[in-house]
Amino acid sequence: MAPMGIRLSPLGIAVFCLLGVGVIYHLYAGVLSSRFASFRQKSTVDLRDLLALSIEAAELGGREVKRIREDNTLEEKSKGKTKEGANDMLTMGDLNSHRKMFYLIKNTYPHIQVNSEEHDNAEGEATIWTRNIPKDILEKVSEGKEVSAERITVWIDPLDATQEYTENLRKYVTTMVCVAVDGDPVIGVIHKPFTGYTAWGFVGEGASVAPRASYNTNSPKVIVSRSHSGTVKKFAQTAFGNNTEIIPAGGAGYKVLALLDPKDEEHEKADIYIHVTFIKKWDICAGDAILKSVGGQMTTLKGDQINYSGSEGNTGGLLASIKTDHKSLVKRLPNLEEN
Repeated sequence: MAPMGIRLSPLGIAVFCLLGVGVIYHLYAGVLSSRFASFRQKSTVDLRDLLALSIEAAELGGREVKRIREDNTLEEKSKGKTKEGANDMLTMGDLNSHRKMFYLIKNTYPHIQVNSEEHDNAEGEATIWTRNIPKDILEKVSEGKEVSAERITVWIDPLDATQEYTENLRKYVTTMVCVAVDGDPVIGVIHKPFTGYTAWGFVGEGASVAPRASYNTNSPKVIVSRSHSGTVKKFAQTAFGNNTEIIPAGGAGYKVLALLDPKDEEHEKADIYIHVTFIKKWDICAGDAILKSVGGQMTTLKGDQINYSGSEGNTGGLLASIKTDHKSLVKRLPNLEEN
């Protein structure tokens, strides 16, 4: 008797094929997934485009900040205490601005790392970049500059100076975006929602803001945080003498602009910016980039450059200056342990 053969119906053949495909997929899904992930990570980003997008994001978030303050719908609450013992406030201005800014950037460049001061569980905004590049950027940055997406970290501060925002001290409030490449601050944007003023800088390419004509570092005006101005006053006067003038102010973005010439009559002017305690990187990255783009410096109190990758905070304090011998300023600073 001839051996009995196995015959499959067309349906059986289809099922067999599907099972085979499933087994192959199961075996190679991990490999394919990693290959696709590797391919995606090799995508590049044009930094000139990212500068324009950052400005649009800061201004979009700023409109939310302004609207909620003017409507008096802040719904403020405390997130806890800062290291200086002040309330770390959160408002609807912070959250709404975060959603607009974060998702505008992520919708445009899904594969770059975006770190924001705020986090929420809201569904992603459908906001899309207009792809408009402002005229002043085109004039100052003549060509695009492609960088691998995996080298980029974007830091956003949806509302800097929240405490002052709740007190209706509007001049201190800013929204900020910073782009770091390999940890170095390259692009910075600081936007003032209540005046509509926007400052930007692109290291090695240009900036929308400029230094003032001169700075006094013999008896300087030192701008510091309102929350611990007493501590910094003693520190600064030990370094620069009893004639040192201390300017308490809110918001790191505001303090950096005080070192420049923002063409704003209500904006105080300072020669040096000092911070002696822990500070988050989304507070200072944009200002660092803008200062570097016009020849300034922002370092730790020991003179070390601040790396904008990895952890969220900078523990080494902060010294910012422009058109001065920054290293000589560092040498004049006392040890914090002595104060």
